[in-house]
Amino acid sequence: MKKVHLLPNVITAFGLSCGLFVIFKMNMTGLGEANAHVLTATAGILLLAVFADLLDGAIARAMKIESDFGGFFDSLADAITFGVGPSVIVLKTFSIEPGTELSFLLTTSVMVYSVCGVLRLVRFNVASLIAKGNIELLAANKKNFTGLPIPAAAAAAVSANLFLVSEACSRMIVLSETARVWILISAMVFLGYLMVCRLKFPSLKSLRLHVSSFQLVFLTVLTAVIIFYGILYQFAVMFFCVAWLYIIIGIVLSLVRVVSGKRLKTLDDYEPTADELEWEN
Repeated sequence: MKKVHLLPNVITAFGLSCGLFVIFKMNMTGLGEANAHVLTATAGILLLAVFADLLDGAIARAMKIESDFGGFFDSLADAITFGVGPSVIVLKTFSIEPGTELSFLLTTSVMVYSVCGVLRLVRFNVASLIAKGNIELLAANKKNFTGLPIPAAAAAAVSANLFLVSEACSRMIVLSETARVWILISAMVFLGYLMVCRLKFPSLKSLRLHVSSFQLVFLTVLTAVIIFYGILYQFAVMFFCVAWLYIIIGIVLSLVRVVSGKRLKTLDDYEPTADELEWEN
């Protein structure tokens, strides 16, 4: 009988509990009753789930206790927390009359998001199985992700939804509920596409800063101050900017590689590759 190590799976279970709590809490909230305060609280809980998702894998790799059980458990937890959770939040934010065309389109967009998120996780698991024992493929997988990771997609969806109902957004531009719904419909479909596309997105594991120790400390302190200030006073704006900045960076790197062709060797890792899976009828 194979041993199942407890610590990483406890952290995964914590992240799953965060996602389930958000789903159950939002289900007890009426349509259109999810105000900025409720959405900020749910966003904070989902950020805890993102942190747990990063931590469980890091601990498993550091302790060299990675297992198939942990991998599958992590994927199932991600499917619920980051695949279903943001969809429920978006649906509960707006007071749209059921049965209308707008309600149908919003429901369809969040279904597209959730299904694409599950497909993204399945493709990741298959790619991990293929790469097992292959040093080159393992090194390539650590450098970047094929398709937008589902935690990043969830952060982008939840942050966009929160920003649209925040006071900061209303001070910049006045949007009707219908306009906000159309923006979220487009965002959910777009995020779904990014999760199943072949564009490459950078992995934090491969982040290397070629700066001196003093400069690194200075940049770290400066970044921490900006983030803490944003969390305390402009959480919706900060969350939105950080979540979508990651997506923009990944898209720009991939587009630069496509436009430059083979001339730019620095971005070889960001050249879109063929899909690992072939679909049959």
